[in-house]
Amino acid sequence: MGFPHFNRRLHLYLGLGLLPWFLLYGLSSVVFSHGAYFDEMDQKKGLPNWSLKEERPYEAPLTEGGLKALGARIVADTGLRGSWGAYRQSATQVNVYVYTFWRSTQVKYFLDRKTLRVEEKRFRWDHFLTGAHAKGGFEQESWLDQSWGVMVDLVALGLMAWVLSGLYLWWHVRGARRWGWVAMGVGCAAFVVLLLRL
Repeated sequence: MGFPHFNRRLHLYLGLGLLPWFLLYGLSSVVFSHGAYFDEMDQKKGLPNWSLKEERPYEAPLTEGGLKALGARIVADTGLRGSWGAYRQSATQVNVYVYTFWRSTQVKYFLDRKTLRVEEKRFRWDHFLTGAHAKGGFEQESWLDQSWGVMVDLVALGLMAWVLSGLYLWWHVRGARRWGWVAMGVGCAAFVVLLLRL
């Protein structure tokens, strides 16, 4: 099997293998661009985004470990699962967000009142798509979170290989070269103009 044949197969199977990722990033990009429209559609339902799940007395002082240690303790004490992050809302309030693709929870810890408030977010497909699009990195300790980060890296490499194999295919179809230059020129020009003007 020569390289041209290998390249055609590579392009074909990369396109098929990357199909769910193309769909995810394509659909979620539309949602990102039209977020106000989807928010407006949701507001017409008249349903709250957050609902109270639990409120109880709680005490966990900030220690030397700082917000990360406090966040880990709150996540463990509430029995929540998922990617999480903690930040200081104010001098008397710490918020911990716990996220999975299907559920988002925020825990508000009021240090002065020694109260823990757990709120759950109503599922929305637009938030699911943007959450999946934005998820990445290796900050979380779960092996599943780490696996997602590895997959995103592999998808990025796969997309670059797909583009390069497509360029090779185009260049070796002589009849398509002229229109290929036009397509690439228009795409690159639009990208550069927007990059410089925005």
